[in-house]
Amino acid sequence: MDDIDAVRRRVARLAWLLDNSIVIPGTRFRIGLDAIVGLIPGLGDLLGVLASSYIVREAARLGAPPSVLTRMVFYVAVEGIVGLIPFFGDVFDAVWKANQRNY
Repeated sequence: MDDIDAVRRRVARLAWLLDNSIVIPGTRFRIGLDAIVGLIPGLGDLLGVLASSYIVREAARLGAPPSVLTRMVFYVAVEGIVGLIPFFGDVFDAVWKANQRNY
């Protein structure tokens, strides 16, 4: 099993990359690659859900309780379902930040 601290660092880095890695010029607002990739109809949202699912899988592997895993899956599902709505879904994805919530 990986060192727990190494897993946490890897998950923190992924959550940051997916949700907060890009500063919108002229603002203090940040988005991540998940919001950018989500602009690709259908495929982008699927890729985002798959990347987000990795964080849930790592939490399960580290022994997170079922109640926490259920909430994490809910956050990812909401992001994935709402993300299917053109434009609104992309804006929602940039604000919802399921990966940061799950981390």
